[in-house]
Amino acid sequence: MASSISYLFVTLILTIISLLACTSNAQLSPTFYATSCPNFQRIARDEMTKAVNRQPRNAASILRLFFHDCFVNGCDGSVLLDDTATFTGEKNAGPNRNSARGFEVIDAIKTRLEAACNATVSCADILAVAARDGVALLGGPTWTVPLGRRDARTASQSAANSQIPGPSSSLATLISMFAAKGLTAQDMTVLSGGHAIGFARCAAFRNRIYNDTNIDPAFATTRRTTCPATGGDPNLAPLDQTPNRFDNSYYQNLVNRRGLLHSDQELFNGGSQDATVRGYSTNPASFARDFAAAMVKMGNISPLTGTNGEIRRNCRVVN
Repeated sequence: MASSISYLFVTLILTIISLLACTSNAQLSPTFYATSCPNFQRIARDEMTKAVNRQPRNAASILRLFFHDCFVNGCDGSVLLDDTATFTGEKNAGPNRNSARGFEVIDAIKTRLEAACNATVSCADILAVAARDGVALLGGPTWTVPLGRRDARTASQSAANSQIPGPSSSLATLISMFAAKGLTAQDMTVLSGGHAIGFARCAAFRNRIYNDTNIDPAFATTRRTTCPATGGDPNLAPLDQTPNRFDNSYYQNLVNRRGLLHSDQELFNGGSQDATVRGYSTNPASFARDFAAAMVKMGNISPLTGTNGEIRRNCRVVN
């Protein structure tokens, strides 16, 4: 009898430990808000539609915000926090300063959600869903977004400076930086396809169009007309020839040595990703499928769940 009671006691303790472990490592779920805020995704899609109709570039801006958020301490909404007298956020880190944009779109979604189901939907989840919707609105794939992220109360400007790949990164650096986040070289190559939409500042590609040798001469000449050797840092150029349509032209450009950023062309420069790039350049369906899967994978980087973090009332400040 004593041994049976002892066995039951041990089993009970192990069960409790298991449950506690599951709670502290809660998994994201597509139905997380099904009861608490059933109109969440409809509201987000409505506001993203308005934003993209107003300026198609907003889709690329939100996609970039999501990427920059997830690469700094996980997908926790930290990139959305403003600097204050006592708080240093990530907006003025090198990869974000003068280029991160679209914050007002997230604000508009959050305002409507606070009216519909206050203190319920995290800014981190808003960003994940808005990034998906922006891609889909410009003709790209859609995917089911796992939900249940919570918002960080902290941010890290130093991590943003050191952990987000830059436009001058080499292939080895890109592979290494993505691997540090649990993403493979193929994940990196397909996620770089996010450059199928949007624009880059002259400051980000000047060195490529004036100094790189693996570049189509006619393309370099064209880009130099709006990006002088000195000055004109904020002047914009499209990342590919269809910046308002999410397609596989980005990879076709790489094959033709017309990648706008040095880091783009590194994906097709006699290295390990050449075959992947060539495949996506001829198979848009494969690119769309793999991009959607990689976005879900990236969205799973170290989310705050359970009782960690908070649900911000205003995405720009902690509660």
